[in-house]
Amino acid sequence: MSMALSYFGIYRPQAETARLLKGNPEDRNVSPDEMAAYVNAQTDLQAIFRANGHLDDLRRLISSGFPVIIELGINPPGEYRWMGWYGHYLLVVAYDEDKEQFWVYDSWFGTSEVPGENASRDGREVSYAELDRQWRQFNRNYIVLFRPENGPTVNHLLAGQLDDEQMWRDAVTRAQTELQTEPQDAFLWFNLGTSLTAVGDYERAAAAFDQARAIGLPWRMLWYQFGPYEAYYQVGRYQQVLLLTETTLQNRPYFEESFYYRALALAASGQENEARRSLNQAVALNASFAPAVVALQQLTP
Repeated sequence: MSMALSYFGIYRPQAETARLLKGNPEDRNVSPDEMAAYVNAQTDLQAIFRANGHLDDLRRLISSGFPVIIELGINPPGEYRWMGWYGHYLLVVAYDEDKEQFWVYDSWFGTSEVPGENASRDGREVSYAELDRQWRQFNRNYIVLFRPENGPTVNHLLAGQLDDEQMWRDAVTRAQTELQTEPQDAFLWFNLGTSLTAVGDYERAAAAFDQARAIGLPWRMLWYQFGPYEAYYQVGRYQQVLLLTETTLQNRPYFEESFYYRALALAASGQENEARRSLNQAVALNASFAPAVVALQQLTP
């Protein structure tokens, strides 16, 4: 976010953006909608979050002067390889159609083969194919920043993708299509579950998440994406929500989203005192997490 803001002449160090974006220093996840909300509330710029992006979207936006933040999954290189799969953000700043590659700024690994070191001011080179492979692990989420007067231009560039209902239905279709050729890709099943959840088809979403989990997901998956909690809760699988949240929070009790969904499942199971305690933990971690604040107010004293 600090790098993206600097493109527009707004210079805020990472510590400053983190102070508002992260509920506390241990917060392991800031979701794309939270990042877009930060821009809209704390700067004179505007930002929108979209899912189911395409490489063409990135190229159109970049060539029109709008750098794009994308969310993706990575297996860290070099000395960080032992850590295993993580969620990450990249700032996409340029592309070369002939070489089929993007240039990205990476706040963690820099621009060289040595993690944390920079070799080029132009950014790190990533092929179209590699970027899309990693990007689709997060349903191809992206955030676009722009000045208010450029809103109509961004709307034109993303025509057909600004209606939430249509965006998620297109994402469902895309995941289904990709699964026809890659039925053992757990990330694609997870994307299908996420998109079905977004359109309210919870039974099918829960089945898709079941399939993703059966194939095998990275153990950090629910640090960043919470569709299984929502789908299982909506179909009444409260014990499954409790099991997943307990597993996620074990030894890492830093996820307000997990405490929130745990509270919902506890309340639905008749355990209101425990639910209230879980909501208080969520709010303590992030006082700006509105769902937990509202749920706590609505829970009977």
